[in-house]
Amino acid sequence: MRHYLKNLLYLVVVLAFSAVNAGSYEDFFIAIKRDDATAVVDLLRRGFDPNTPSPDGLHGLYLALREPSPKVAQALIDWPKTDLNARNKQDESPLMMAALKGHTGLVRQLIAKGAHVSKPGWAPLHYAATHGHLEVMDLLLEHHAFIDAESPNGTTPLMMAAHYGTPAAVKLLLEAGADVNMRNQLGLTAIDFANRANRRDAAELIAAHIRQQQPRGRW
Repeated sequence: MRHYLKNLLYLVVVLAFSAVNAGSYEDFFIAIKRDDATAVVDLLRRGFDPNTPSPDGLHGLYLALREPSPKVAQALIDWPKTDLNARNKQDESPLMMAALKGHTGLVRQLIAKGAHVSKPGWAPLHYAATHGHLEVMDLLLEHHAFIDAESPNGTTPLMMAAHYGTPAAVKLLLEAGADVNMRNQLGLTAIDFANRANRRDAAELIAAHIRQQQPRGRW
């Protein structure tokens, strides 16, 4: 009888703990959506794991940066147990999302706290170049981001800037030393990316850069 009561008590405790955690799980992601940093910090202080993935496999910090929910993102960056380099199924990191959204201040803090500036495949610089976030691009390059990083299909940040970004982003990468001769797996260069997107301004910048690199003739 005593053994039965002991097991029953254990079951009650487990069920209660599960119920509390289930509620915390929902509250955590609702708080992220609402940018309610106070609620998030309260959950973390009560023991909730900041690295708990959502049903879609996305970590809280990534979601906060994507929303954007800057107050929650700040709280999670400050929390010592947050994995700043957690990746989702698409191999995206929080720094990549911050770079894509142009959150310069948060990018700076992530880097200062050890977020990986470069990684194999798609990298933060690709994402910053896609939307032409110049300050973020400068920050990444300042912290030794690989300027000619290749995505899984061989696409470089310069190619992304030429197709999706801005002339200023193209100019920044060219002046920083991006290789204009690299080709992706389809054999396309950055100037091809610009031409395919009918980005004459970007194409002209790249063409002018190529001309400047060519040796001058002798008279």
